[in-house]
Amino acid sequence: MNKRFQIIKKIMTIICLLVTVGILCIHDSVTVKATENHLTGETDISTIINPPGTADTPEELKEPNTANRVIITYNEGNGEVNGALRILLTLTLIALAPTLIIMMTSFTRILIVLHFTRSALNTQTAPPNQVLIGLALILTFFIMQPTITRVYEEALVPFENGEVTQEEALELGMQPLREFMYPQTQVKDVEMFMEIAALEWDGESLEQIPNSVLLPSFMISELRTAFWIGFLIYIPFLIIDMVVASTLMSMGMMMLPPTTISMPFKILLFVLADGWNLVIGNLVKTFY
Repeated sequence: MNKRFQIIKKIMTIICLLVTVGILCIHDSVTVKATENHLTGETDISTIINPPGTADTPEELKEPNTANRVIITYNEGNGEVNGALRILLTLTLIALAPTLIIMMTSFTRILIVLHFTRSALNTQTAPPNQVLIGLALILTFFIMQPTITRVYEEALVPFENGEVTQEEALELGMQPLREFMYPQTQVKDVEMFMEIAALEWDGESLEQIPNSVLLPSFMISELRTAFWIGFLIYIPFLIIDMVVASTLMSMGMMMLPPTTISMPFKILLFVLADGWNLVIGNLVKTFY
């Protein structure tokens, strides 16, 4: 049975090969030429159909409009950005948005302080990470709104109107962010990175600090400030843990975890003192 199947398979393969060879022999040959005029096919036939800019009516705009090459004309820096290019730039900014938010805004300090608050309450996952991140983003937008408005008015609008070049727009857009980061950055952090980069700084001028130095200095200062605020938040809750632990020890209840008893008292203290209002309100005021 297997031999018969193999014989039939070989016969079908031979028949397919013969049919393929016959089709290739019957089909007429086609000659393709490439001329010096960059045309394909015969020398008197062009692949250009309705060259760009020749349509005069709405009906002609619907006809095919192809060419051998693509030419982008930019009128001395004053041309408008193409729609497809706008989409590309927008997607690029969306991809870079998380990095920009973490490095150049108040997001890092806010999120760390909120995390310390949750840890001090010992509520584990309440509020959850999604809520903390969402709250941090909203507060970041609230704090950065004046800076974002300045970037839009001083950089994006003039660039759209053709008043400045792309390089000038980037410089103008970076200036409000630099002015936001500089007051939040400690001098010793800037001096450390300026020394590592072998650059000179007078200790006051913002213009002498490059972005490569200002960004890491700002990040380190934000981490230091956030951890200092978190330490201050921990102090009242730490006192509650100590009181509960001492009480349980005096009662001889050694095996009962103090955190189990202290957590309701922490939540009660936090609610009675309107803790979220105090923490978030004073946290936002640190940027003003």
